[in-house]
Amino acid sequence: MVVRSVALLATCVVVLGAWGTQSEKAAMKSWVSQSAYVANNMTLINDAKHSARALRTKSAPASELHTVCAVMLVESEEANSALPTPDHLASSLLAKAYGNLGAGANVCYKAGSNAKLRTRAINDLSLGVSQLAEASARIKSDLTT
Repeated sequence: MVVRSVALLATCVVVLGAWGTQSEKAAMKSWVSQSAYVANNMTLINDAKHSARALRTKSAPASELHTVCAVMLVESEEANSALPTPDHLASSLLAKAYGNLGAGANVCYKAGSNAKLRTRAINDLSLGVSQLAEASARIKSDLTT
């Protein structure tokens, strides 16, 4: 009787455990969908482009920088809130990208007419976008393997 109960319990544990697991590919696919990753990624890239364009325009007033860079900051913070992903490396890459995009947005907001700060903000934004590309390649790899 005890052996039968233990065997039944073990079978239940295995069945229930199987229901709660999914492959890394399925988990990543679910995360990509639930986080709206593709749309958010494109938004971040476009926001970075708009911010960099404003930063490169010497005549752009501080109010314009405040607007485009505040949007960039909000978008990068929202994207960061969707972390972690099911893949530790992808999460790390995205965290770095979002961090650099946020840093670029903060410097951009403060830059005003300061050429050095504008350049620094552009560099941070560029690094963030390149890190997004690396993270996207990792995520794409997760989805195809």
